[in-house]
Amino acid sequence: MAETPARRVVIAGASGLIGSALIDSLRGDGVDVVSLVRHAPSAPHERQWLQDATPLDPEVIAGADAVVCLNGASIGRFPWTPSYKSTLLWSRVTPTRTLAAAVRALGRDAPALVNASATGFYGSQPGVELTESSGRGTGLLADICVEWESAARDAGEHARVALLRTAPVVHEQGVLKPLLLLTKLGISGPIGRGTQVWPWISLDDEVRAIRHVIDSDIEGPVNLTGPTRATANDLGFALARRMNRPYVLRAPIWGVKLALGTDATEALLTSDADVRPAVLSDSGFAFRHSTVEDAVAAAVPAAT
Repeated sequence: MAETPARRVVIAGASGLIGSALIDSLRGDGVDVVSLVRHAPSAPHERQWLQDATPLDPEVIAGADAVVCLNGASIGRFPWTPSYKSTLLWSRVTPTRTLAAAVRALGRDAPALVNASATGFYGSQPGVELTESSGRGTGLLADICVEWESAARDAGEHARVALLRTAPVVHEQGVLKPLLLLTKLGISGPIGRGTQVWPWISLDDEVRAIRHVIDSDIEGPVNLTGPTRATANDLGFALARRMNRPYVLRAPIWGVKLALGTDATEALLTSDADVRPAVLSDSGFAFRHSTVEDAVAAAVPAAT
């Protein structure tokens, strides 16, 4: 697929792990980046939005090559109370609808809308290789992803819409965050069986993949996952080896559900989804971290 490097990109959700890394990467290559922020602008590149129900002025995004929407409350905050479940949905769908309306208003001059989604779209489907052509799964995260993607697709007939079905990011501030302390203390181990397949991606490849999507003509769902299959045990063992700590204490599922709640446990820890990055691979994207062990090594300093 032909790629023309972007000259101007508008990013919503710029303060998060992925957003801040994406901005650094783009600006490092001379791309003009505008950040949409909820607070009063404190820099020339910032534009305030979502203070109330006022629509986003389309002029804010006019002339951009792409608008990237990465908004969403953390799924790593527990417990998922009924109120927080509503926040998980609202914080994704509302910004997406707002941006889609602004993109649609620009008609034939609309920039591409590159919108976050998640591998949670597929739910838990043990024993199945899941690609972008696979159907949705069941569960809370799958339901949220369906609404999220539907909101993005409302950007109008003239906009290229790409849906970033992102896997948990292997980073100290990503999927590793709750595991690091347990591993450091020497009390980590399998969660349930530990053989459930977990989608994953390194932060470096996440940012590079988003830029690949921005600069190409890719549209529709794109699985942002590492290229090789990994289980929960593979990730846990890799982290324990990196930190020179044991990996032996099994966490019973009943105990995890008691601590985190059933929805969060089933969506994040016991879910089994072998998600493959078919669109990225077919479009010539080359991963820098091809295994979960490589991703852990890039994210965590080796123990001395």
